[in-house]
Parts: sequence; structure tokens; C-alpha cells
Amino acid sequence: MGSWQLQEAKARFSELVRSAEDEGPQEITVHGRPAAVLLSRTDYERFQQQKPSFVEFMRKSPLKGVDLKIRRDRSPVRTVKL
Repeated sequence: MGSWQLQEAKARFSELVRSAEDEGPQEITVHGRPAAVLLSRTDYERFQQQKPSFVEFMRKSPLKGVDLKIRRDRSPVRTVKL
């Protein structure tokens, strides 16, 4: 991720936008601290896509319907003195 100081980002805004399109997200700093990130439209739209809920994800799993044989460890629990 590229990093730009705010003053540099304002002065070279066109280059900043091109860098976001070509190289990916660009970080903008104020007094050396991260303040903002500029994304290309493509990256923004990808982040905005609806993600399935966990339940939907599990229902679409290729392992749906597989009968798992899970065995529990029956060994005795160790004694702890407090």
C-alpha cells in the first residue's frame, strides 16, 4: 500500500487517484499518523458486495450432508490442586 502525506496528496491528487487504480489502496497520513485510505472504484465495489451469512455459507458447503464420526476423548480428567 502506498503512503502519502496529506499535503502531497492534495498537491498530486491526480497521481494519487491513478496509483489507487493501478497499485491498490493508498494510505493518506496526517502528521505521520494514518488518517484515510483512497480506494479505486473497483476495490470499493468489491468491499460493498453482500457477504453470505454464516448459515448460508454452511448450507452451500460441499461437505453438507457428510456424516462425520466425531469421537470424544474419554480419558479421565487430571486432578489439579489449588
